[in-house]
Amino acid sequence: MSAPTLHEHQVPHISTIPANEGDAVRLYVREYDGTQGNQPRTPILMLHGRSVPVVAGFDLTGPGSDIAYSWAQQLASHHYDVFMMDLQGNGRSPRPKMDEPRNANPAQRGVLTPNPLPTPYTGPPLYPHQLGNSESEWAELATVIAFIKSRPRMTTPIDFIGWSAAGPVMGPYTLQHPEDVKSLFLLAPIFPPKGRWSDDASKPFGRPGEAATLPVSLPAAAFGFPMHVSGKTGFTNAWDAEQGSVYQREPGMVDRVWAAMMENDPVGGTWGPVLPSGRPEGIHRYRNSYWWGWNNETAKFENPPGTPVLGDRVPLLLVHGALDRTVNTPDSSPVPDVQRFSVPALYKAVQGPHKLMFQLEGAGHSVVWERPAQVVHEISQHWLQNKYKVWGLTSGSYYRDANGELTPLP
Repeated sequence: MSAPTLHEHQVPHISTIPANEGDAVRLYVREYDGTQGNQPRTPILMLHGRSVPVVAGFDLTGPGSDIAYSWAQQLASHHYDVFMMDLQGNGRSPRPKMDEPRNANPAQRGVLTPNPLPTPYTGPPLYPHQLGNSESEWAELATVIAFIKSRPRMTTPIDFIGWSAAGPVMGPYTLQHPEDVKSLFLLAPIFPPKGRWSDDASKPFGRPGEAATLPVSLPAAAFGFPMHVSGKTGFTNAWDAEQGSVYQREPGMVDRVWAAMMENDPVGGTWGPVLPSGRPEGIHRYRNSYWWGWNNETAKFENPPGTPVLGDRVPLLLVHGALDRTVNTPDSSPVPDVQRFSVPALYKAVQGPHKLMFQLEGAGHSVVWERPAQVVHEISQHWLQNKYKVWGLTSGSYYRDANGELTPLP
């Protein structure tokens, strides 16, 4: 069996992000083509979440591991043509207004001193707006979809796979363009049951022909900056908070993942404290976006009337870790409704019958780098190879323990 062929693409796109609207940019896409001979190419499109660039999230490689963490290469080895994309503001796609450290989230600037800011900066961001929004990110997704469709011998529609905050991008895109999407697999998806209905409360989501425009004013405290930043200590603490045992991840994984993220950001990789080796530790930089159109009501959207998109026209698979408190907000958390998330709520909101959900024992939000990642790979292979069945199932929600036993969830 021949190894999948690696291709690196820079896909032309006219930006609709307010920071560089109208500019010709190039979106980064990595492809592993596992097609055999002259057979038709069966595409999968993978999208990252809010912060982790797609290569670090879906294509982590390197020596010293007894588990293969490259989900993309695992899928390509089963003869799929796998595409991974970075949205603007993440990874290897353009990062407008983000090289200036004073554009960082004011609440996170502490990690920027003394490198690259010699002294603390307390003024307002130089670009006092969020970077992306739902409309701009749907547009970037559409550009990459069109690029995939244009490739020789390509079959369509496309199987979608998204992690975390890919949910608010791929989910609403699927609701609006079900003809493009063969199936939707969301790993640990962000889903606010009472999330924003649309960019403008006076415009119902999904009504054909209505243009999406940003509100005339946004909450400055929440969306008045284009860039989030995080140091390695913060990244480590967040991951540690969802560890159930020492066996959940392999030794050294924090260092491996951090190095992969820094490799995908040559600017942020030069920021942060200088180590005894003389090299900077690096700062993780990622976009600040304003999302809408993803909640209990929009998840029920029908097209045509009487036919739900999710779970009917487009089969839906949800997987999340039992230890994941990022996408399942504890009831005690004092957060606004738009920041209160629940994967089971998404499963419940979807009206179509072809919907599956698995909760994995011993897995957190960073499951793509944990030992249960091999279970995620297995589930995705079953899903794609068996006409959207997993272990013979097409519907229902289940808890999967470490021994592989399934228990129906209420």
